[in-house]
Amino acid sequence: MASWAREELLACSIARLIGDAAHVAVGAASPIPATACALLRAQGRPLRVSLLHKRAGNPFTEGSRELFDLAGQGRIDVFFLGGAQIDGAANVNLVQAGAHRFAGSFGSAFMYFTARRTILFREEHSPRVLVPKVDFISAPGSSPPQVWRRGGAQALLTGKALFAWQPQGKRFRLASVHPGSRPAEIRELTGFDYDAPESVPLTPAPSSEEIRLLRGPVAREIAPDYPDFARRVWASGAAA
Repeated sequence: MASWAREELLACSIARLIGDAAHVAVGAASPIPATACALLRAQGRPLRVSLLHKRAGNPFTEGSRELFDLAGQGRIDVFFLGGAQIDGAANVNLVQAGAHRFAGSFGSAFMYFTARRTILFREEHSPRVLVPKVDFISAPGSSPPQVWRRGGAQALLTGKALFAWQPQGKRFRLASVHPGSRPAEIRELTGFDYDAPESVPLTPAPSSEEIRLLRGPVAREIAPDYPDFARRVWASGAAA
């Protein structure tokens, strides 16, 4: 039986994707990306993290306006986007799917264009979410050559697999499958087509040191901003 939680695996995967970024912006409902950022800081990385809509969790006096200014100046290295639908062209839909209306895209399109890298993240991995073509493009994965754009997709991480984005071909490539999943299962549950190597590696599991940090200083840092998440993942008292 695995000695780590799925959320811990995903946080470690995101931390590796963040790499050497200096400033990361995290959405208000994004506890797993926030956990990844806290893990990097616990490892000694001087990472600046802005939590949207968390007044105690970001250095700004207002929830988002100043963050958008920084993104426009090219000073946000990594941003995270999820969506009700994500397609194989890295388009994101946060507006409407069929008869279902959602909260809207807020500043997602602006951030997708101006952040240096965007990690697409959605825990659910199903044909309902990963579709051949989104019903509505609220944030486009690519732009015509005459349209200025600083950044774009880096990867798509789900609860079952990691896809790398290929800017030249404008397609995803299956980079790894998480322990417990199989490449054939990923193909069956993904609505869009993608490239894949002949042998697909497993996503690396968290190390014992990463687990120690996650269940100690990281859990304590995350708990004030994401209390329900912290209780659910670390309810055993490991964060005490």
